[in-house]
Amino acid sequence: MLTPARYSYPEILIITNHFEKKLGQGGFGSVFLVKLPPGYLVAVKLFNDSKFNGEDFINEVSTIEGRRRALVYEYMPNGSLDKYVCPGKDTGPSLTWEKLNEIALGVARRVEYLHRGCDMCILHFDIKPHNILLDHDFTPKVADFGLAKLYPKEQSLVSVSAARGTMGYIAPELVSRDFGQISYKSDVYSFGMLLLEVAGAIKNLEAVTGKSSEAYFPDWVYDRLTEERELEDGVDGKMGEIERTLYIVGLWCIQMNPSDRPSMSSVVEMLEARTPDLKMPAKPFFPSSENSFAGGSTVDSFSAELPSMSEEGSSNM
Repeated sequence: MLTPARYSYPEILIITNHFEKKLGQGGFGSVFLVKLPPGYLVAVKLFNDSKFNGEDFINEVSTIEGRRRALVYEYMPNGSLDKYVCPGKDTGPSLTWEKLNEIALGVARRVEYLHRGCDMCILHFDIKPHNILLDHDFTPKVADFGLAKLYPKEQSLVSVSAARGTMGYIAPELVSRDFGQISYKSDVYSFGMLLLEVAGAIKNLEAVTGKSSEAYFPDWVYDRLTEERELEDGVDGKMGEIERTLYIVGLWCIQMNPSDRPSMSSVVEMLEARTPDLKMPAKPFFPSSENSFAGGSTVDSFSAELPSMSEEGSSNM
């Protein structure tokens, strides 16, 4: 079993064989595959100097030489979740509904831990399938904390100098303060969009319309759930319990008003219960016919303040 260790930059060069085997590249740097004695596979993420300074989330990465920064972590042989749920990707093997539910619940528990389980509250700000890594058993791990914000739980307000996210997953309050204050509920929104993808919403929408970029797919999900109520059990095409639960919990998470979204603790409870009488939320609404949340590019936002985590206890879920 590997134990935590620090490496100098020359050591990083040696173990990566001068960054020979590249696994991929993200917005903050490149990832390389490395085999450590006596055969442990690890991934080394080398950060771009120009896009990451490590100040907001120093726990993830430390300076190893000058301005060079890298992170050595467990290698995830099954890659990222987007490979299994996002259209247009080189898809992996099909996953059962039970396995998809396990992954969704695992991600929910880990985001809940970031919000409430640490001495400091951690807001990720970039929850999406691409940042969920899967080990050999498809156990999910939340990755890429380049946009994360860490602050004391007792602190009522905290300045965010660069609240950023990915289009398609970014909460509306990160685009306009008219939707409310930025808080841990912003992560809840992103998780909700991820959950709808896990349930197959985008794939299903493309199969039905062929024009997913021109439609706001949560609307289609809501309409499909409404139609499901009128179908009798056993009818061909009627969605199963897990699929329905993932859809409904996802819709709760993407409510436009942050105060209408559940906490991640409530999300975990709903996913665990899988009750057939789970209440439907209000239909998601976005005030533009052209959904500006579509896409997958990373955007920068503005300075803002975050309310205290004490709001957790006031959730109506």
